[in-house]
Amino acid sequence: MTLVIIIIALALIFDYINGFHDAANSIATVVSTKVLTPFQAVVWAAFFNCIAYFIFKDHAVANTISKTVAKEFITLPVILSGLIAAIFWNLLTWWYGIPSSSSHTLIGGFAGAAIAHAISVKGIGISWGKIVESDIIIKTIIFIFLAPLIGMVISIFITVVTIMRNVWLRLGIIAFVTIFTVFLFDNFESSKMNENLEKFLKIDKYKKEVKETFAKKELNPNDTTLAKAYNTAKGKLDKAIPNYNKLALLVDDFDKLGAKNIAKQATDSGWLKDIEASRLKDDVRNANDFLVLEAKASSDKAANAEFKIAKEVTEKYKDPLKKFLAKEISADSTLVALNAIYPINNVNTEKVKKKMTGFDIEKALAKDIDKADNSMIIWGIICTSILFCLVYLYVEKIKTPTAFKVANMFKKLQLLSSAAFSIGHGGNDAQKVMGIIGAALIANGTIQNFSDLPNWVPIACYVAIGLGTMSGGWKIIKTMGTKITKVTPLEGVAAETSGAFTLFFTGQMGIPVSTTHTITGSIIGAGATKRLSAVRWGVTVNLLWAWVLTIPVSGLLAAATYYIVNFFL
Repeated sequence: MTLVIIIIALALIFDYINGFHDAANSIATVVSTKVLTPFQAVVWAAFFNCIAYFIFKDHAVANTISKTVAKEFITLPVILSGLIAAIFWNLLTWWYGIPSSSSHTLIGGFAGAAIAHAISVKGIGISWGKIVESDIIIKTIIFIFLAPLIGMVISIFITVVTIMRNVWLRLGIIAFVTIFTVFLFDNFESSKMNENLEKFLKIDKYKKEVKETFAKKELNPNDTTLAKAYNTAKGKLDKAIPNYNKLALLVDDFDKLGAKNIAKQATDSGWLKDIEASRLKDDVRNANDFLVLEAKASSDKAANAEFKIAKEVTEKYKDPLKKFLAKEISADSTLVALNAIYPINNVNTEKVKKKMTGFDIEKALAKDIDKADNSMIIWGIICTSILFCLVYLYVEKIKTPTAFKVANMFKKLQLLSSAAFSIGHGGNDAQKVMGIIGAALIANGTIQNFSDLPNWVPIACYVAIGLGTMSGGWKIIKTMGTKITKVTPLEGVAAETSGAFTLFFTGQMGIPVSTTHTITGSIIGAGATKRLSAVRWGVTVNLLWAWVLTIPVSGLLAAATYYIVNFFL
């Protein structure tokens, strides 16, 4: 438990460092255009970092980070080593004023330590694809280049639209883009709800089991055990799909029905009966240190042998749990029956009983569906667009436009765009630390999966990044606000708005991107609309090198740190 506390403390320290390391991302343009003083700017950014907690319900980025490494190789020393390496690299780049990515530092450190652990346990011949989730790493690497490009393109678009002389054409384009964006984010919400529904009904798990057992059966067609395993997995999947299809129809009407009504209808119709005992079984055995045993199994032969027995035998927990859910037997009688199947440690008895008596599948489904609700983001986009339109109308149609009035308008709008980017920064970067803490709690057996993350974790992460932002990062602000290109208030609004949109967009997709890369691309885009020579490309090339090197360097540092940590533990 001491190691878990150390990891949580280091994770929050990293989050704090991330705050002052990346403070420049959301305030560099506001400071360089003299809209706010440095102190006002960091307080402004820190406040909106924390506001992100109330906006991002579905911690998709955090979930992605926690799954960067295959579960088998996530241990507390691995997480500790990754954090130490990430903190070191972040402090080093901050000292030299290099706006590198805290996100990629964390991912590289986590992956590098896991690879070192896997090699020490399985040998040098193990495939990297079995250690890290290649899809997540590939997406992350792609978005090293794609995120700044998206920011750049959107920034150029906003700048070009803003300087249009025909205000009505400008408003028409804003209206069209807003409608398109709302439909896009509504589609994200629908897709995420269906994804959460699949996970809740264990369809993703059953699909994986079917795929794996089928592949093994094809290699050994005469093996009756494999044939039986395949048929069992196929049967579970076939049984779950009809209920999923019925629930998916209700989820399509989420805006009208709401999560609670959907969950109630599903419970009343009996669509959750098939998985009710299975989900409670998972809760019960995890409360009995099943996940702790699983974590030890990767490096301890005795623990591995015991884990295999526990995994198979505890499946029989479902029979007495079905009787308990049907109220045929009491909680105490159920505990006796469970203990007879596979022993429950005395220290875990009350914890297991609490899991049983507090189990409510209807509330659990409603919570999982509601997490994907992004209506606050959609309404924020709509209200922002309306505000921009009203400001344009007021300045250019109601009052006589002058250069001074227009410049003053953009200075005020910069407060809004900076706030939006700070929300995106908080929602994106704080979630990465949540993913690491979540992985540590799972490895320790404290929680069974990321959806069980305690409320104090996101609160602590958002507060830590907010406090870090208040500490500032003036060296990096100089690079971001002046060295890349000289930023005007108009370009500041364009850069921050495009950066915010990119962060909200990738956050909805669960892709961990760098706020540094995003705002840099956006600033370059804003500067390039004046003329290409307005951008100091030499500085940009140096930044690109820092971006490319961050993941491999962090990985190597974490690997070396792992061997040192492992020597002392």
